[in-house]
Amino acid sequence: MTGKVKFKDKYHIVVDRGLTMSEEKKPLSRSEREARIKDKAGWVITVLAALLAVNTYVSSSISSKVLNNTIKANDTYSFYQSKSIKQSLAEYALEDAVASGKTERVAQLTAKISSYESDPKSGEGKKELLAKAQQLEDDRDEAKTHGPWLTFSGTGFQLAIVLLTASILAVSTGLFWGSIAVGLFSAFLMSQGIWMWIIL
Repeated sequence: MTGKVKFKDKYHIVVDRGLTMSEEKKPLSRSEREARIKDKAGWVITVLAALLAVNTYVSSSISSKVLNNTIKANDTYSFYQSKSIKQSLAEYALEDAVASGKTERVAQLTAKISSYESDPKSGEGKKELLAKAQQLEDDRDEAKTHGPWLTFSGTGFQLAIVLLTASILAVSTGLFWGSIAVGLFSAFLMSQGIWMWIIL
């Protein structure tokens, strides 16, 4: 525009050529703002849903590990107890064999009692079974520490999706950015639940 300015008020500049232009940008209508939020929200919901699916998968895997290790540890302890009972019976039989002077029987029972106590070859001696059960319990307890983080992050992803949906219905930019903030925090919780990179 090249004409000379005649006068200026809050809203318009009037020039010699009689042309008028608005100084203030026209605000977007509700439908235009809704369309903009929908365009952005579609991608964000996809990302949040994908993260929620990953979180659910990892959480289910950890829960299964806790349950399976608990069952295996109990089975191993039961096997350990049966070995202890058999060892006790063999020791009573050994005493009788010693008292009767049965040398061959004494040698057999002594070897059997020794295998009940420890049998590295089969891994089914009392010593090996106890170590195995304790390792299963340690793995189970370590897996349990991941659970709360993944539970909180899953809840956070769901809340973020709800806020994002509400932002579309209410045409609210504040709710839109709030859902992104909740989603990012939930992603942080999920990373902690998977890798436990912060030692508490």
